[in-house]
Amino acid sequence: MNFGHRVLVLARNHDYYQFKKDRWNYTTEKPIHIKEGAWIGSGSIILGNVTIGKFSVVGAGSVVTKDVPDYTIVAGNPAKKIKKIPPK
Repeated sequence: MNFGHRVLVLARNHDYYQFKKDRWNYTTEKPIHIKEGAWIGSGSIILGNVTIGKFSVVGAGSVVTKDVPDYTIVAGNPAKKIKKIPPK
């Protein structure tokens, strides 16, 4: 896998049902899976509970909120499919 500059991989979050100091004590964590050959463009943000597929590309500055299938290019906020990459 390849990462550009300033990529954020954010698997944790605070429980927004809690208030005041309790909010800081209760965190949730959701897995992130980045598969073989994936390329994450500079400034992208990968949120929890997603999988970045094999040999897929995330465009620079994208915010990934959903799974990216294998061999797919996504970009934008939220990231959307641009096109498929033909596997060799």
